[in-house]
Amino acid sequence: MTIDRLLGRLLQYGLDKSLITPDDVIYCRNQLIDQLQLKEIEPVLESLEGENIMDPSVLLEPILDWANSNGLLNDNTVTERDLLDTRLMGCLTGRPSEVIRLFTDIENKDNPVEATKWFYQFSKDTHYIRQDRIKKNLSWGAATEYGELEITINLSKPEKDPKEIAAAKLLEQSNYPLCLLCKENEGYAGRLNHPARQNLRTIPVTLNGDEWKLQFSPYVYYNEHAIIFSTKHEPMKISEVTFKRLLDFVERFPHYFVGSNADLPIVGGSILTHDHYQGGYHEFPMAVAKEEEVFQISTLPGVKIGKVKWPMSVLRITGKEKANVVKAANYIHQEWKKFSDEEVEIYSHTDGTPHNTVTPIARMKDGEFQIDIVLRNNRTNEEHPMGIFHPHSEVHHIKKENIGLIEVMGLAVLPGRLIEEMNVLQEALLSNNPMEKIANDESIKKHSDWAQKIMNEYSDINNENCQEIINLELGKTFATILEHAGVFKRDDQGQQAFTTFIKSL
Repeated sequence: MTIDRLLGRLLQYGLDKSLITPDDVIYCRNQLIDQLQLKEIEPVLESLEGENIMDPSVLLEPILDWANSNGLLNDNTVTERDLLDTRLMGCLTGRPSEVIRLFTDIENKDNPVEATKWFYQFSKDTHYIRQDRIKKNLSWGAATEYGELEITINLSKPEKDPKEIAAAKLLEQSNYPLCLLCKENEGYAGRLNHPARQNLRTIPVTLNGDEWKLQFSPYVYYNEHAIIFSTKHEPMKISEVTFKRLLDFVERFPHYFVGSNADLPIVGGSILTHDHYQGGYHEFPMAVAKEEEVFQISTLPGVKIGKVKWPMSVLRITGKEKANVVKAANYIHQEWKKFSDEEVEIYSHTDGTPHNTVTPIARMKDGEFQIDIVLRNNRTNEEHPMGIFHPHSEVHHIKKENIGLIEVMGLAVLPGRLIEEMNVLQEALLSNNPMEKIANDESIKKHSDWAQKIMNEYSDINNENCQEIINLELGKTFATILEHAGVFKRDDQGQQAFTTFIKSL
């Protein structure tokens, strides 16, 4: 197909998705022509009726192939192609003021649910959310004693080509934007070591009087996976202001949850240098977990506090008045920061270094404000050099990365390597001598203890049930990982220690 037809189809897509209007066609056509360094060409709109194009990748890929054939790409790598297709989609993406106006009009006319739904679809239509890659992820539910946990194996983020890594090292270092969460990313052209963002749009949100922004994650893990970030490049910090901001957010968007990663290494998120939260229109397993015990604190009227049945240590605060919930959350946070119990390996400080912090998650529940306070501790020792309350070495064959906000709530994001490893393991389990086959295969040798446990538990593993068994056991292992991250273990000693902390409140 000729480049004029390809661009004509892309323009028609923009019209069909209401990214542009007929009045914009000539302008956008000229923008695309300029980006591809074309001359004397007039793309003709071409109907896409009957093709059911859900995302623009099918239209962009042949254009990128053409660009590579005509010398517009230095290398035909994923990064080079991403830089160009984002530039092209930026030609069809409205200015920030226009997007904000449309969002505000829908929010005021209809409701916040419709506004975020529109913005989410807009972010998919502009190819900021890369649906073609996200659909590669594998997801399923796994029944555990804590309810059904959610499991995802992440295949959506493409691996870097070695040529890209080498080229990026030669680039002159830049501190603009300072990080991936800075407001300066909106519309940024990108470079080999920083993604292009011409199709990124954000919505202003005022939290506790401060200016923040709402956008979506380009690699969403759940419905309307949102990022809420400060317009200031300041480090993550959990404080009373955090709880006020979280409740301000769910007051404006009551269909969303919003939470913050902890503010210390090991138990915190991957970006601690820029204060931000994650939210979305999704009910996580932790949100529906039952409260094992409910109590009240005389100095904290107007709220009830529940101990949640969850592998991690969670206190749930619920109340009608926002100020009361904030006060309770801040009180528990401050008390936890100084709490120690050497019998269960909890030390608030060692040599003046703080170890206790929290992962807070806010939501509206039956018209009341609710905050889950997940107690965290980032101490290490010789036995657990990566963290005492971190996935332990016996589960590193499945996952050894930090347990952040999303996983705290019951959604496992497992590494992509497991796809191939589990396929090979399945073949081994179905063979005549499974353990010998596993021991002789370097790619799955690390799973041998786990495989032996599976074989001991299931007497009849066959072609029909093997995949289901592996998926279920991955879910159970994730539950174990969360138990490792829990500061008060689910055994008698751990729960007695949890009761001691609750009584201290």
